[in-house]
Amino acid sequence: MKKDYYEILGVSRDCSSEELKKAYRKLALKYHPDKNQGDKDAEEHFKEAAEAYEVLRDPQKRQTYDLYGHEGIAGTGFRGFSGPQDIFSSFGDLFEDLFGFSATHRRHGASMGPEAGADLRYNLEVPLEDAARGTETEIEIVRLESCSVCNGTGMASGSHPATCPTCQGRGQIIRSEGFFRISSTCPHCSGTGTIITNPCKTCQGKGRVRERHKVRVRIPAGVDTGSRLRLRKEGEAGLRDGPRGDLYIVIHVKPHDLFKRHGNDIYFLLPVSIVQAAMGDEIEVSTLDGPRNLKIPAGTQAGEHFRLKGLGIPDLRGFGAGDQIIEVAVVTPTKLTERQCALLQEFADIEKEKKEGGFFRKLFRRSEAHGHSSQERTF
Repeated sequence: MKKDYYEILGVSRDCSSEELKKAYRKLALKYHPDKNQGDKDAEEHFKEAAEAYEVLRDPQKRQTYDLYGHEGIAGTGFRGFSGPQDIFSSFGDLFEDLFGFSATHRRHGASMGPEAGADLRYNLEVPLEDAARGTETEIEIVRLESCSVCNGTGMASGSHPATCPTCQGRGQIIRSEGFFRISSTCPHCSGTGTIITNPCKTCQGKGRVRERHKVRVRIPAGVDTGSRLRLRKEGEAGLRDGPRGDLYIVIHVKPHDLFKRHGNDIYFLLPVSIVQAAMGDEIEVSTLDGPRNLKIPAGTQAGEHFRLKGLGIPDLRGFGAGDQIIEVAVVTPTKLTERQCALLQEFADIEKEKKEGGFFRKLFRRSEAHGHSSQERTF
């Protein structure tokens, strides 16, 4: 049975992201492979801490784990790490962020080769109707594109790169600190091993420029706030012929004036008059698929629910659709006329007589059951 992620990191369930980072920093330093060479237990602790931190540092994964535990995380496709190299590869610059240097497991001069473009995030607000039916829309994003003037080289036409004098073309500066042999990215050439002496004037030697770009987005039926859509190769352009990143669309469903969503069900508050509730009626109600007629039976009470099957939100995975739940709200009339007041008073008097008559009838039946009437009773 898997250990609790919070227990692995030694933090409380309501800890902040900064507390998570500090806890992981401590464990990563303690169980780092360079400090515990050949120690399988240390390697296992290193993997456990990395897996726990990878899940809990992501707000969406953390919420899923808090609600459903390890089974919920497995449903997201996350399967943990196979070993230290997998951790270094998956976290990328995380170790540099935590420790202030690049891990020794990163290959010297690795940044001299192709570099993938960054992934982008776009928050898209959609109406509830579009979330229910699905739609297609066009968005505009700003992203880094390869400079068309220098073809992404960053150099002016006819010029060539020079070897970095700081790292001698290695792209890394190596130093020793305690148990670690630290290789950090050369600050002069940013790890490329070369410097540009005659930069392109369009991109200022960066090889990329910011441009506006329009993207078509297909929104499937059933999305909800927090749903993420991945558009491959729609992120920023890579460096040195590196692959383009992806674009993540994060859905935010707008609040609706009439409907409230709970899971795949839609709730609707239906106001009815006292007369409609008492005598029954057929009322037109709004749904996401247009108006529908609903029969309200006589004697309907305030707060009573009626269900319209299949008129809710379609399941995102294709498992049918939710229902529309209609809650009755009986509206008390105001600003009554004298005639209305008189009729209501007459109604109240009749109700009182019915209750009193019912009381005396019950009393008479009870007396007969005991074998005597009130007149025959002696004291």
